Amino acid sequence: MYKKVYVDVVVLQDKYGKCRPLRIQWEDGTVYSVERLINRCHTCSRAVGGGQMRYTIQINGRETFLYEDNGRWFVEAKC
Repeated sequence: MYKKVYVDVVVLQDKYGKCRPLRIQWEDGTVYSVERLINRCHTCSRAVGGGQMRYTIQINGRETFLYEDNGRWFVEAKC
């Protein structure tokens, strides 16, 4: 089972309006650098619902999803 966890995100937005997440700050204050942006697509979270844009990113060598939903960012975290 998963839950939606809102996170702080440092984002680079280019002149065309595309966002590229650079860093994520978890609830406990831990900061993770996004090593690579793998994919960006319009879709919602199947596990927790919500989201307009899904970013497939690499953090610490592992792929994960980061969702943007009306200016807020969240991840799916195991309960």
